[in-house]
Amino acid sequence: MAKELTPVEAFLAPLAKITRKHRDIEGLVFWGGAEGWDPSPSEALEAEEIVFYAEGLLIDGFHMDWALVLEGAAVDHLRLCFWQDGEPPPPVAVPWTVGDAGRWQAP
Repeated sequence: MAKELTPVEAFLAPLAKITRKHRDIEGLVFWGGAEGWDPSPSEALEAEEIVFYAEGLLIDGFHMDWALVLEGAAVDHLRLCFWQDGEPPPPVAVPWTVGDAGRWQAP
């Protein structure tokens, strides 16, 4: 009998699938606040760290947007955006192609 996933696990399941398929993918972490989004990533995570890192923050009440960024047709990296309160900061101009994406609004 399959274990029923928690809401956090279900949200992160697509990320887990991506990291299993693309074992060399990086997760670039961006933080947002009242001033907007940090222009540079605060961290670059290896594939096996991505879901664990995100899960801890989501359990602690953070919000998250993620996007699978493509370079042409090839997978480039995962963009992981976190913020703490309310709605996310205004989006940055998106000069890249997004292959898949998701948003977690903490309860």
